[in-house]
Amino acid sequence: MKDMNYYSTFIEVAEDCPVTAAEIPVSKKEKKTVPVLQYELIAHHPYVYTQEDVLFEVFARRNNIPEEQRPLEREKFFSKGQPCLRASSLGKRYGWGIHCDSEGKLALYAVESKEYQLLKQDASLKHIKAMRSSRS
Repeated sequence: MKDMNYYSTFIEVAEDCPVTAAEIPVSKKEKKTVPVLQYELIAHHPYVYTQEDVLFEVFARRNNIPEEQRPLEREKFFSKGQPCLRASSLGKRYGWGIHCDSEGKLALYAVESKEYQLLKQDASLKHIKAMRSSRS
């Protein structure tokens, strides 16, 4: 299995992100949405999870996969291509930059924050943008 994690990378918000200040995603229904789960995992546990951990954990929670089945299900999950966090609504719609440290662990930074600006200017990091929502 190929390593999907980013290392020493800053995923900046998309060029067409509609907000100038980060917003916390909210579920409108009972079941938590993918952006809500991604936000909760990363924001409540900075530098604990890797991209692979977050992608699989969100899948596992949304599909009610029991703990004892997770190792096998994780292998199956990553045997198929999965969209990376550049495609996440956190950077496309909600205004959150994602910092990946040298171990691939993640933390969120609001687009309007001083920390976001410092990370954006940090030449020691690889810089990529979240994917645009529109093709134009």
